[in-house]
This record gives sequence, C-alpha cells and structure tokens, in this order.
Amino acid sequence: MELSQSRSTQTASKSFNYYRIIGNHQMYEVLDDTAAQTILAIESGDSIRRVAQHLHTPYETVRQAVNRLEDAGYVSYDNGLTVVDERVRDAARDLVAASAGVSPPSIEEAYVIPQFGDWPFVFTRIDAVYVWTQGGYQVGREPDDYPLFLAVREQDVDAWETFFGSFDLPTAFERQSRDELDGPLQIVLEPRPSLDIEHVEGYPVIPRAETIEYMRENYAQFQSALAMLDRMYEELDLGVTYRETERAQP
Repeated sequence: MELSQSRSTQTASKSFNYYRIIGNHQMYEVLDDTAAQTILAIESGDSIRRVAQHLHTPYETVRQAVNRLEDAGYVSYDNGLTVVDERVRDAARDLVAASAGVSPPSIEEAYVIPQFGDWPFVFTRIDAVYVWTQGGYQVGREPDDYPLFLAVREQDVDAWETFFGSFDLPTAFERQSRDELDGPLQIVLEPRPSLDIEHVEGYPVIPRAETIEYMRENYAQFQSALAMLDRMYEELDLGVTYRETERAQP
C-alpha cells in the first residue's frame, strides 16, 4: 500500500438512510462514506484540495461530495470550507462509527480515522518510517496483524481510547498479541507531554530527525529504510548502503 494511492479502490457504495433532527432541519437523506468523512475532515477555512489530501481521496470525488453537502446546507464555502453546525459533524461521526460497526475498517481506512478526532496526534515508530518513506518501507506487520502507532498528548489519552472504541478499534500502550484481538487492527498509543508535528502527504508524523534516530536504534530492522531516506532526501547524507526493501502489501 503506497501512501499516495487513491482510496477509490475501496468500497464506494456504502450508503445509509440516516435520520437526525438538527435545529429546524431534518437530516434524512442518503449519505455515503465520502460525504460523512468530508464533513469530519473539514477544518474551518480548508480548501477542497486540502480535505481531499487529508482523506487520501481523489479531488473530484471530494468536490462532488462538497457540492452535495453545500446544496443541503451542511457546509458553506466562503474563502474556505466551514461546517455550518457542529451537530452536523457529530451526526457524521455517528454515521461513520456505525458503518465501522457493521463493516470493520480496512487498513487504508484506519489511517484516515484518527483525523476525525478532535485532538492532535502524530504517527510514530514503524508508522513514522512508513510515512517518511512515503509508503515505500513496511516491516513487522501483516494484513491479519496490523498495529498502528500513534503518539498523543497525555491529557487526551482517555478521549482517544473512547474515540477508537466507537470504531471498534482496540487500543493499548504496547503492541498486543494477535491471539488477544478479535480483528487484525489495533491502535498502539504513545502518550507524550506535547507533540512536535510535521506533515508528509497529509499525514501528521513525528519529525524526520526523530524518525531517523528511532531507525538507527533499530538499525538491523531499518537499514534499508535509512538507505531509502538517504536517496529521497539528498541533504541527509546518512552514509548507509541499500539492500532490498519491503513494500507494504496489505
């Protein structure tokens, strides 16, 4: 799985008849996953392109969803996108969580779900390597045993545990044995006093220097990834040799 790949190959037909009263308006219409996720991904002032990048979804797909949502009065576009009422966002989150309860998230969807939370996070450890190599290096995970590694603020840990619980995604502070889980996905949380956030292709991630330090501490596992970064970022001059890398094939 490359980080830049389109999510258009995923199930695009998930639709739900959803009823909820918001103010004087009745939200009773068909919302697909893209429309609900678009609502959740919008930060006030975002462009459609930025939302598409956050969702790792083709621009045109998100543009069409925005047009439907704007026509329905759920979002406005004036010098950037805005969700008109936070209750609309709550309804969209309920819908996406309900979808996850019926159809468990895929690996690709699991990478997007944290962006629907209300608190900052960064990908760390194996996922930091994965992000900084732009999906080029994958190690220590299989489709049927796939942890995601997220650093979060200490003050937000309880909120994140509740949030992921609503998507039926188990959380822990250390990687759990596959035998202890009901499904392939798990979220490994790393509490920190504060977060230093960088972005690569729409993914929040720990700084590159910290990622390289982690890779050097686990050199045997990440020698190839270090060589890959050395080629990708000429200024690094890491002095490592290249051997065959492993690409993610979830």
